[in-house]
Amino acid sequence: MLPHIDLHTYLLFVGAAVTLILMPGPDTVFVLTQGVGAGKRSGLASALGVSTGILVHTTAAAVGLAALLRTSALAFSVIKYAGAAYLLYLGAKTLWGGGELDDLGSLDTSTEITDTELRQGYLRGVTVNVLNPKVALFFLALLPQFVGSGAGSASGAGTTLEMLALGGTYAILTALYLGTVGLLSGGVRSAFQTRPRLADGLRWLSGSVLVALGAVLALESR
Repeated sequence: MLPHIDLHTYLLFVGAAVTLILMPGPDTVFVLTQGVGAGKRSGLASALGVSTGILVHTTAAAVGLAALLRTSALAFSVIKYAGAAYLLYLGAKTLWGGGELDDLGSLDTSTEITDTELRQGYLRGVTVNVLNPKVALFFLALLPQFVGSGAGSASGAGTTLEMLALGGTYAILTALYLGTVGLLSGGVRSAFQTRPRLADGLRWLSGSVLVALGAVLALESR
């Protein structure tokens, strides 16, 4: 088990993390769209991208950078509006351009997605997660509640290591959940090949949700 966190505290954290991860949000919508639109591998790549974003937020919280978002209205606003703009861009692209969903009905299930497309899916997952200041503040508030419970954790270095360990656990659990979402949504892909109306409905639903999430993020206060 983790060297500086007792088992009871760690299990409490895992339980809280699982509950929070299962709550739907922009990350889930994004991975679902990627999986259905570009296949299982793309859904899995985007899930790993989101999990990487969690590691970025964890590191920022552990070393104190995330605290800037709590104390600086300017820093918070810059990241917030950048994240909102990116979600709106993805939503608009899905609604009007179609993205990978546009030609879903004509795609062959045996077609392999390229490494470039996988990298793009991964980087999009990272971007969607990192450009959300609410996630940064969430980890800044969550992680300290579970540190300092074990021997040798009183020092600053010990606290940092504990936060990194807990954040890493959260990222792994997220990867398992979103990876499953990506794989399952990729499995649904074949059903849409013979039902173009369903594909079009999913495109509009996914795009609308992404636009709504972007709008909500832009309008939210700190």
